[in-house]
Amino acid sequence: MSNQYRFLTHWRLKAGIDEVSEILDDPLGLARWWPSVYLEVRELEPGDPVTHVGRYIELYTKGWLPYTLRWRFRVTESRAPLGFSLVADGDFIGTGVWTLKQDGDYADVAYDWRIAADKPLLKYGTPVFRPIFAANHRWAMARGLESLELELRRRRARSEEERAAVPAPPGATFTRGRAQT
Repeated sequence: MSNQYRFLTHWRLKAGIDEVSEILDDPLGLARWWPSVYLEVRELEPGDPVTHVGRYIELYTKGWLPYTLRWRFRVTESRAPLGFSLVADGDFIGTGVWTLKQDGDYADVAYDWRIAADKPLLKYGTPVFRPIFAANHRWAMARGLESLELELRRRRARSEEERAAVPAPPGATFTRGRAQT
């Protein structure tokens, strides 16, 4: 069995695609609003100042399972506010395509993630652990939707009190060998 994965994620949020696009187009904010998955994010190259095409980002990530991944992505296409495309390298090698569509008061967000797992644990564990790795990805993306909804609430708050009342996003389950509360 191959170490190839294809994950299709669909989020539906009561939001405008401009709002969602602004958040997703800012990878340096990921560790703040989606801390359950993004532990560290660093820009290696800025890319185009308007479209961000060419932007190269380094990430340290995890899901529910107690392992971490180091990988990078480069923005290859911008269709803001309709989405963007990227190529990944490192512990993952492949492509990701974010697509945003407005449907009345709702933003339909799709993510098509096609990767080969190159980290030895994932690469050689795929034949046995594929369903577990897929469940881990679904968990991470569910935390992403939850965190994105909270970020939208924070951004829409009309006062500091209202902003302070928005719960913090869910944190990482395990980092550096210990459970997070």
